Amino acid sequence: MFVLSGYEYLLGFFLACSLVPLLALSASKLLRPNTRGPERRTTYESGMEPIGGAWIQFNIRYYMFALVFVVFDVETVFLYPWAVAFNQLGLLAFIEALIFIAILVVALVYAWRKGALEWS
Repeated sequence: MFVLSGYEYLLGFFLACSLVPLLALSASKLLRPNTRGPERRTTYESGMEPIGGAWIQFNIRYYMFALVFVVFDVETVFLYPWAVAFNQLGLLAFIEALIFIAILVVALVYAWRKGALEWS
């Protein structure tokens, strides 16, 4: 009856994965309080009264610093499984990893020369 036999569990998994967020959002909409007052529109910051406007402009260096951190964090995520399976991968995988690290070193030098790593 099912055209792709063996994929029934996958279809059930996709169905469950799509129903869980829908059920959670519907339950939260039904159970939440429906008060619409001025207190609801204020900013909540650790129980303190907000000072000033919420729409302030941040320096671009914060974003550049965060992007450089994310790039090298992702490098660590990719290199860890490679290091665990190093003995089984062989010389070609070692050369590929060296090329990957070389590209990231070039990116680090570029970010350093552009001043993206300077906080002040």
